[in-house]
Parts: sequence; C-alpha cells; structure tokens
Amino acid sequence: MTENREAQPQADLMAEAAPNNAGRDHQGHECVVSNPPLESLLTRFHAGYFRISLSLGSQALLWKRLSETRTELQPFGHASKTFPLLASLLLWFLSFFALISLSFLYILRCFFHFHMVKAEFLHHVGVNYLFAPWISWLLLLQSAPLILPNTLSYLVLWWVFVIPVLALDIKIYGQWFTTEKRFFSIVANPTCQISVIGNLVGAQAAALMGWKESAICMFTLGMVHYLVVFVTLYQRLSGHDQLPVMLRPVFFLFFAAPSMASLAWKSISGSFDTTSKMLFFLSLFLFTSLACRPALFKKSMRKFNVAWWAYSFPLTFLALASVEYAQKVEGEIAPVLMLVLLASSVLVCLGLMIFTALNTRTLLGNDSILKSCKSQNKESLNMEYNNRGELLPNTL
Repeated sequence: MTENREAQPQADLMAEAAPNNAGRDHQGHECVVSNPPLESLLTRFHAGYFRISLSLGSQALLWKRLSETRTELQPFGHASKTFPLLASLLLWFLSFFALISLSFLYILRCFFHFHMVKAEFLHHVGVNYLFAPWISWLLLLQSAPLILPNTLSYLVLWWVFVIPVLALDIKIYGQWFTTEKRFFSIVANPTCQISVIGNLVGAQAAALMGWKESAICMFTLGMVHYLVVFVTLYQRLSGHDQLPVMLRPVFFLFFAAPSMASLAWKSISGSFDTTSKMLFFLSLFLFTSLACRPALFKKSMRKFNVAWWAYSFPLTFLALASVEYAQKVEGEIAPVLMLVLLASSVLVCLGLMIFTALNTRTLLGNDSILKSCKSQNKESLNMEYNNRGELLPNTL
C-alpha cells in the first residue's frame, strides 16, 4: 500500500477507504453478495462531500453581496438589477437542500457506521473536513433571506454552528503541539487550512451581528494558525508527501484562507482597509501562482471525483474579496478584475454542478454489489476497517 500512493482508488479521504469486503469462502473462491443501496452509499460517504454545500453556500453569499453593490458594479448593468438577488435566493435554497441531504446522510453514517466516522476523526486529512458542514451552515446563515443579524434566531444559530468549530479547534490545534504522533510537522497537509477558514467564517458571522470581541477572538485564532500552516507547508517541514495526487485540488485552499480573512477583517473593521487589501493581494498572488501551474493538477483531473469541488469555494471567496475591493477602490482595473474572478467562479461552480449531475452514480458509489464473503461477519469487517483506519495515516 505504501509503494504506490497514487494507485489507491479511494485515497480522496481516509473515510473513503471502505471496509475491505472482498473475501473467500471455505473452498477459497471469491463470493459476491448484494447489499442494500443505502448501505453501499453510507460506506462510501464521508465529510469530504460537504465541499459541495460549501461551494453552493459561498455562491449564494457572493450573489447576495452583488445585489448590494453599487449599480455601476452590477455585472448585468442597469437592465437586470434584480438578477443577483434572484440568483442568490435560488442558490440559497439549492444549497440548503444539498446541505440538509448531506447532513442527513452523515447522521445515518454516524448511527450505522460509527467505526468509520471514528476512523475519519482520527485521520490527519479526514478530520479537517469535519469543519465543512459547520462552515456551510455559517455561510447559509449569513446569506439567509429571512434571518437578519440583529435577531435572536441569528444569535442562537450562530452559537449552534460555532460551538462544534471551537470544539474541533481545541482537539486539532491542541494535539499539534502536545501529542507526539500528531505534531503538526508530521501531519501537515493543505486540508489543515479548512479549520482556519472555519474560524474566519465564524468571525465574519459574529461581526455582522455586532459581536466585535467574539469576532476578533475567532479571527485571531484562525490567523495565528494560518501562519503556522502556511509556513510549515511552504517550507515542506513534514519531509514527505502527506497528500494523494487526486487531492491536489485542495491546493486552492492556499488562497481561500487569506481571501476569507480579508472579508472577515472588513466585517470587523467596518471597511475594506489596508489590512484587508494586503490579505486580498496575498490571495490573488497565490491564486496566480497556482493558475500558472496547470500541470500540478493534471493527474487529479483524469477522472471526476468529489475532490474537484475544492476548486469552487476558494474561487468564490476570492471573487467575494474582489467585490469588496472594487467597492473601495476607484478606477477601471478593480471592476475588471472583479468581473474576471466572478465569471471564473460562476463557470467553475456551474461546470461542477453539471459534472456532478452527469456522474452521480459514480460519485456516490451507487452500486449495490460489493465483494464480500458470506462467512465474514460484521464485527470482523469493522475490526479490519478500524485497523486500516489507524494504519492508513502512515500509508498515505
């Protein structure tokens, strides 16, 4: 397993390493049994699928922000001033439906395959995606059409979505410098930036309802650890590859974090000031650096998988930051830059929606025939999967 990392068919997340159901009967021959479709789906489902709701939720927030911009910055001009608002509403309900569906599936996974969830929680890549559902809910909260930031419902929902983020912070950040086998120099990988994004989204949501101290607290927590993550990954202190080839789209997270930081600081300070501009320019530089190296993503683009959704929401965060920048800066360059990033974000998200619709069966692994042995019971399969889950971090 360790000799050929790229050949792992389910290396997207540790949780994708479903139980090894291949077995042999008492005569040594392989046997095939049929499992219910839902059972097959739950064994393949993992927190990485929440990248879909992250992308749709960020798009809803982007179009809501566009509906609030100056008329001259509207991408459709004076002729269609209400289009961004309608697009925001449509995307919000689509994102809400997707997030409800994904959350329901993950709850079922927790009930029926808790050993897989536990193994995912213990994995150095999989644990970072546990932030994704809560980030998605926070994005939907900010773009909700009927919930205003100064209402009690907004405050209650903010606490409901932020508490899991803070709990995961304590778990992950604490073990980075207290657990020998979990030192960050050993487990560092680009997906660690999702935890940073979670704190920054929470800070922005807090700032919108006037909780400035809470916003500054979460912003500080996110940015300090972003510096640690960025420097560690930039210098390759881990000494070896911690990420499979098919997960290379998550390199876009490098500019997602500073883009979100610029937006969060704008909400805290009340204006897109110098600090926000510096973070926006950093994210723009990192995006340009990655865009100029398409060969880096060539192997990961050979076959469609859910990891492709990692291209979408970082681009949307960057487009959101460009909207704020165009609002603040006079001239022609800023609006053009905003339109280019906006078009790129929308086209990428639309393309991923089409690819996902055309490849739903493959993406969700909706096949009811799994190789397994009739003589193997569920407990032995669970034990085997737990062992694989614990050993897999050393094999990636």
